[in-house]
Amino acid sequence: MNPLTTVTELRDALDTPHPPTLIDVRWNLAGPPGIDGYRAGHLPGAVFADLDTDLAAPPGAGGRHPLPDMADFEAAMRGLGVCEGHPVVCYDQRDSIVAARLWWMLRYCGHVDVRVLDGGYEAWMRAGLPVRTGDEEAARPGDFRAEPGALPVVTAEEAAAIARGGFLLDARAGERYRGELEPIDPVAGHIPGAVSAPSIDNVDTEGYFRSAERLRERFAALGIDQEAEVATYCGSGVTAAHEVLALHMAGFRAGLYAGSWSDWIQDPAREIATGG
Repeated sequence: MNPLTTVTELRDALDTPHPPTLIDVRWNLAGPPGIDGYRAGHLPGAVFADLDTDLAAPPGAGGRHPLPDMADFEAAMRGLGVCEGHPVVCYDQRDSIVAARLWWMLRYCGHVDVRVLDGGYEAWMRAGLPVRTGDEEAARPGDFRAEPGALPVVTAEEAAAIARGGFLLDARAGERYRGELEPIDPVAGHIPGAVSAPSIDNVDTEGYFRSAERLRERFAALGIDQEAEVATYCGSGVTAAHEVLALHMAGFRAGLYAGSWSDWIQDPAREIATGG
């Protein structure tokens, strides 16, 4: 199944007797809160999911955005109207970085029919399509069941092993990978053996994903082929999900180190690399 949907496809799907469950998952590390953007304007029928509370557990031993307890995630998705076998479409502001986290989590929990709106809210606005304002829209209770394990997750130790014998992709900006700048976490650098592959390069300047062929070429240029073991990480496991989605589009299966760098650096015994 194509993990993306276009504005035109979504517009047509929303105009049917059984439209997809539409989830707004806008979030920005620097603020303001995503709910503020939702209230200022959202796609008709969309409900709002909060990255920090619905798609992650509180920061702690597992990093800044550890995976939530599956019972909590199941309850959150049911509250948003997610039902077994019914399509879900999620979107964020423009580049799908945050929407990919929800795509990954639903897929990880066995919900196959989930897609990301390519280009996000800004693509919808560019098309001149209607939006609504105000508080969160009501959703009928869903019956979603979280059955984790449908996509691979790797531990810190497994990520280190993949970096040595396969391809561990660092989805952060290049300067953070190299240790030249670290605006978020207390320690700069990268996991030894990891390869820099910023997730922002998966999309064009307007936030649309590059074609499957272009993405395949991108990852092949890093040496990745169908036989390679691949995993991704970032700062807290959000941007890395975007890399998993791009790899999926390119035909590669990749694991997610959910704790990512913010988990890795909590153990002082783990090695840290800097530079290119």
